[in-house]
Amino acid sequence: MSSLRPRREDPPVLEEWYRRHLGPDIHDISSSGVHPYTFAEIRDVCRIPAADLDRIVMDDSVSQGGAGIRQAIADRYAGGDADRVLVTHGSSEAIALTLGTLLHPGDRVVVQQGIYHSLGHYPRAAGCEVAELPARAVQDGEIDPDVLADLVTPGTAAVIVNFPHNPTGATLSPQGLKALREQTAQAGAVLVWDAATAEIAHRWEVLADPGADGGDTVSYGTFSKTFGLPGLRVGWAVAPKELITATFPLRDRTTLFLSPLVELVAERAMRHADELIGTRAAEARSNLAYLTQWMAGHEDLVRWTPPEGGVCALPVFRELERAAAGPEAVERFCLELLARHRTLLVPGTAFGAPHGARLGFGGPREGFRAGLAGLSEFLRSRGGGR
Repeated sequence: MSSLRPRREDPPVLEEWYRRHLGPDIHDISSSGVHPYTFAEIRDVCRIPAADLDRIVMDDSVSQGGAGIRQAIADRYAGGDADRVLVTHGSSEAIALTLGTLLHPGDRVVVQQGIYHSLGHYPRAAGCEVAELPARAVQDGEIDPDVLADLVTPGTAAVIVNFPHNPTGATLSPQGLKALREQTAQAGAVLVWDAATAEIAHRWEVLADPGADGGDTVSYGTFSKTFGLPGLRVGWAVAPKELITATFPLRDRTTLFLSPLVELVAERAMRHADELIGTRAAEARSNLAYLTQWMAGHEDLVRWTPPEGGVCALPVFRELERAAAGPEAVERFCLELLARHRTLLVPGTAFGAPHGARLGFGGPREGFRAGLAGLSEFLRSRGGGR
């Protein structure tokens, strides 16, 4: 009999869904990021000759990230201050290191409803008192001031938000961000800002990173969403230097640092961010225009709020909503869609939305339209309509 006694914990719905159902030869219209570049494309756009790769010494890096990549990130997002940048294995590690260090049992923390699972996990795992910022409080680019004042009160340790929101695409206007920053500062709270898709905006201008000018702010970024480099597995946090330093004991006992090869590619990609993001943003906006027409043609079967930023939305299926179906119904819906039309969505159970699914429009045009065609046929076969 084995003496192993592993601790049992259910994995996040989102990650388990992809682990089970993401595969070849399907129309993936579920992603919250743009479609990835090939390494050949990256070498071309970012001007990385083979000689530069050959000169890399496969040595250790440092816990905070190599000087080159930290400075490249700092120049774009941290006002040039590389001391306030921590480079990590994806933004998921940045979240784990900073929230795992920042939060303490009993802290009062405000967390946005339907947020990325890691951002909600660590406050609860730390034993914090969690208050939820409801999705309905975010309207027309602002958080309802009465809701904000009631939630973000003196003694609040942190306010954790994600704009543009994944998966709804709701975001703040510059005025809305200003009001949020003022309220968190007045309450003495740390603003924790996940900006994974911040550089693709549809309604207002791209928001400036609130961590750029310092202060009690932690902001996260990643190459996975708008850069088209999810396989690079590089993210970052911009945070007060004392918080970054406080993460070193945990990192020194886990992942230590990134590969110098990865850091070189990431540095060049950051220096060519406008080209990488601009190309994919234009493709996503074209897909969004098509999706808007598609939604109008299926309004008897599905409803949505058009996204204001990012590359995903959260359509609600009317048949599930009318039936007040339980969460298992939308998962069956998505599994049947996948089986019958090789089209992948992420069920809303991953985001606390039992009647909808995440639909991404950042992929290649042909695959995106093919996926929508499959979804259309599936909906019509189930719900009739026009």
